Amino acid sequence: MRIAFAVAASFTTAVAQGEVIPFLGAVFATQFLMASRRPMGVPQGIGFVAVIVLAGYGFMLLTSILGNRPTPYLLMLGLIYFACFLAQLNRRGGPAPGLILIIGVAAPLLGVLDRDLGASVVVILGKAAANGVLFAWLAHVAFPDQESADSRPLPPQHIHRQATRIAFANTVILLVIFAFCVADDDLSTAVVLPLTVVSLLGQIDLVTSPRAAAGLVIVNLLGGIVASISFTILRLWPELFWLFLIVLTVGLIFGGLAAANVTTGKLYAGALITFLILFGLGVSPLPGSSAEAFSTRIAYVLAAVVYTILMAAVLWPARPDLGSAEVRHPVST
Repeated sequence: MRIAFAVAASFTTAVAQGEVIPFLGAVFATQFLMASRRPMGVPQGIGFVAVIVLAGYGFMLLTSILGNRPTPYLLMLGLIYFACFLAQLNRRGGPAPGLILIIGVAAPLLGVLDRDLGASVVVILGKAAANGVLFAWLAHVAFPDQESADSRPLPPQHIHRQATRIAFANTVILLVIFAFCVADDDLSTAVVLPLTVVSLLGQIDLVTSPRAAAGLVIVNLLGGIVASISFTILRLWPELFWLFLIVLTVGLIFGGLAAANVTTGKLYAGALITFLILFGLGVSPLPGSSAEAFSTRIAYVLAAVVYTILMAAVLWPARPDLGSAEVRHPVST
């Protein structure tokens, strides 16, 4: 209920305000709520907003300085991506590394492919961050825990012993698709592919067999199909009430599956993020973000899933889960 309420309220508010990237706040809210069952404190929430704004400004500054010099530009982005992936694999920084990765894809692409946005990209990111934090808080207020969060054991956390090699592989996977998209003039295409890859790289460690790989493809593709169906319904009733109801319903389905299973939760959270990206681009005022491109975007999601799985199979160490150490948090009494 928290995830569904937060993404629906965040998304609807962003659309009502005419935001250029209406799905970004909802994606941030999903990341916050999936990262912890406890609400963020006020200093932590303000800190996250500040980190996102500073990261956005830093990426835009980097783009303005090196945007016309592809090799050093990609190398600098690669170093930042590598640091974020390494922090994620070592379970450091909470949701911050994942959020910086999202910004590290969205901000440079907007800066390179849509020059008219300019410095407003930082404002867009700041508003989206504040939106995500606000509705994550409100979701906790509306649906508080019936039992103390401190009384329940936290799920086991897996620390990869080959984290450096995996982080490097993930960086290569993301940089290749980022470079491909920068060379494309279609902004909606450029946004879908790398953001989908970022989401998938957080799920790819679940793939331990061909059957699991097929499940990853199907679940993420389902997010795209649901987005297409949802947009068709919204075109029949183009009102904010129906927009809220559609996103709430989808959030209940994917968010419920994400919250119900610790092991596969991030897979369904990833499918929800795929839905938010594609559905958000459908209602966004960005160039090339109209309805007729939905079938093409779903094909991009499928391409991104297959690309990520194949590249991970080539670049990741064999059976990384076998070389991981499990860290169990003690149960509070």
